[in-house]
Amino acid sequence: MSSMKARRLFQASLLLVTTFALSACGFHLRENANLPTSMQRIHLSVSGGGEFQRHLTRALETSGVTVEDNSGAGIAELRVPVAAFSTDTLSAGGYVRITEFAVHYQVQFDVADAEGHALVPHQRIDMQREYSYDATNTVGNASQVQEIERSLNDDMVQAILFRLQAAGKHQLAAPATTSSSH
Repeated sequence: MSSMKARRLFQASLLLVTTFALSACGFHLRENANLPTSMQRIHLSVSGGGEFQRHLTRALETSGVTVEDNSGAGIAELRVPVAAFSTDTLSAGGYVRITEFAVHYQVQFDVADAEGHALVPHQRIDMQREYSYDATNTVGNASQVQEIERSLNDDMVQAILFRLQAAGKHQLAAPATTSSSH
């Protein structure tokens, strides 16, 4: 019986240490965004679609938003005209071998209500990750870039949700501020 208690104590201690380690390195569980009612039904218009659109759709739905296939009455429009990756050389080694790259990700977006009025004005978010390049491991390098792009997609979706949530809070606070000043 005491070995069972010792095992439980060890498991609890391990869980506690893991939790502290994750919080110390900056890891935080991602929460759902609390979007305003004007954005509870939304149509996405994403240039190029793809993985970013799927991630954004899933995140919006997880936050309780209904993502509509078409625009229409009572449906806000989230427009993403730019969602583009690019790479830059950061450093080169001997014999002009490239040893470090940066992957850049730029997304521009805005949100309009069903009448075309701006709920969220044009926004631009730029993100970047750096990585080392190994000329002897081209397969590993390609998978490293794919993982970086996947990570940037996830981070970009969260950044957009936080901006949408902040815009919603600002919209709710603005009428209260203006009405109390009269």
